[in-house]
Amino acid sequence: MRVVVTEDAVEVRLALWQKVLGLMRDMSLPRVDVSEVRLVEDPLAETMSSGIKVGLRIPWLYYTARSIRLDRVFIVRRGVPALSFAVANHHPLRHVLVSTPEAAELVRRLGG
Repeated sequence: MRVVVTEDAVEVRLALWQKVLGLMRDMSLPRVDVSEVRLVEDPLAETMSSGIKVGLRIPWLYYTARSIRLDRVFIVRRGVPALSFAVANHHPLRHVLVSTPEAAELVRRLGG
């Protein structure tokens, strides 16, 4: 899985196994639709407290999942900080939380 930030978009590119087991596909979101960017040091705690999820779930270790209402995406791993951001104009999606070692740098680049 990779998170790519370009001048125009934020892209989350998943590995094939993440797509299949997580029941989701790659995301490409225009930067103008991304807001409320922040760094999350413990993304598993935030994920586990957010309610029921659909997809690959290994509690306290790894999630590639969506909320039941499909409005939130969680691609998080224990011990890896996450990039968190709100999404506009992509109903039903409203929020993304994705672990990446480059989370702090991506937050800086996105102006969070």
